[in-house]
Amino acid sequence: MHEQESILVPGADSTYASGPRHLGHVAGCYLPADIVARYHRLAGDEVLMVSGSDQHGTPITVAAERAGVSPERFADEQHRKIAASFDRLGISFNLYTRTHTELHIETVQRLFLALQRNGYIKEGHQPAAWCPREGRSLPDRYVEGRCPVCGAPSGRPPADDRAISRRAGGLAAVRAA
Repeated sequence: MHEQESILVPGADSTYASGPRHLGHVAGCYLPADIVARYHRLAGDEVLMVSGSDQHGTPITVAAERAGVSPERFADEQHRKIAASFDRLGISFNLYTRTHTELHIETVQRLFLALQRNGYIKEGHQPAAWCPREGRSLPDRYVEGRCPVCGAPSGRPPADDRAISRRAGGLAAVRAA
């Protein structure tokens, strides 16, 4: 006789809401997680399969700029489309959410503060490329230049496998992309 277990299926990774999911997303993480969840449900286990759309990050900003809308509006629209595609595929999430919800924000803040209180987070400085025209720091994919080691242009993806390829201060002849 099988003794009921509580199973969390975290393998269904939260990906950027920067565009539609494709077969690689489904085959790579969502379908395997769904198979595990369904197996354990059939075995009588209590299963919690959760995932969601990551609505923050450079991929969303880049896609939103291309679409001519705000990153928040773009991410919300993509989340709705992504969630609908999972419904059509029959992926059995208990909860498919998004990072821009009060619950997510409160949970992340609570975890961050607990880590900080316990000494796991340290304040420091991180060099960043700054755009005076836009008045903001620029994520790596907005910065182009030449590798100071080999002289190759650093485009997207980086021209070589060196970690310095696009980091602030790691390029020569830097310019905003």
